[in-house]
Amino acid sequence: MSAHSIAFIGTGVMGRSMAGHLLKAGHTLHVFNRTPAKAQALLEAGAHWHDTPGAAAAQADFVISIVGFPADVEATYFGAAGVLAHAQPGAVLIDMTTSSPLLAQRIATAATAKGLGSLDAPVSGGDVGAREARLVIMVGGDAAAFVRAKPLFEVMGKNIILQGGPGAGQHCKLANQISIASIMMSWCEALTYAQKAGLDPARVIESIGGGAAASWSLNNLAPRALKGDFAPGFYVKHFLKDMRLALESAGAMQLSLPGLAQAKKLYDEVERRGWADSGTQVLLRLYAEQA
Repeated sequence: MSAHSIAFIGTGVMGRSMAGHLLKAGHTLHVFNRTPAKAQALLEAGAHWHDTPGAAAAQADFVISIVGFPADVEATYFGAAGVLAHAQPGAVLIDMTTSSPLLAQRIATAATAKGLGSLDAPVSGGDVGAREARLVIMVGGDAAAFVRAKPLFEVMGKNIILQGGPGAGQHCKLANQISIASIMMSWCEALTYAQKAGLDPARVIESIGGGAAASWSLNNLAPRALKGDFAPGFYVKHFLKDMRLALESAGAMQLSLPGLAQAKKLYDEVERRGWADSGTQVLLRLYAEQA
């Protein structure tokens, strides 16, 4: 794989590991993050700091972003000091934030008008998947841009599929989050029931974690939660954002999703209790307190 100059915008829990893999693969990395301290390890490893997203983009043939919320994506791409105003001609813009499908389509339209490639490529796999370079990457956008970007995706992930045109990656990620929303409730309810019945929840996982009830969340997040480890692999505040986006998108399609709606109510209560900066597995704490 030939080396590229890559702008990487957003070096939080996920982005820091993803950018690190690209740096180790021999690419030149230009980084921006709103909190400079979160990019320090990358800078010490050889990445170059820039004061704005646009300044980083001006140095790169690929621009990758993974930020918090759609408003952050909007500012990153459409702001005066943003990517679209400063990207090199012919560059490929890749937003890996879980964001709005409509916003992904807007970015694609603006990018095309400027002679730029554009992909929406949200990911699944959490902090562990990012660290171990085995993320699921769901991509929307132009097929030619996807072919150009795929070698970079392969540095960060294992399951990489072009789902369709602009916005298709975001729709696929929202489908992923819709499924996870009910899965989170399912194992919390199962383990709360088991504990109330006098069982050891950890031993229950040993029994049910390999059969039809198994899920990644049951086998990875539930053990953390049982130990009182609520550190974020994926923040509650970001999961709530994803559920809002999914409900908005479903509403626009006149689609009722009662499981998603119930999960959103529960996580609203989690947020109300001040746990929005915890990992999503903190939902078990809510069930335990209500029990």
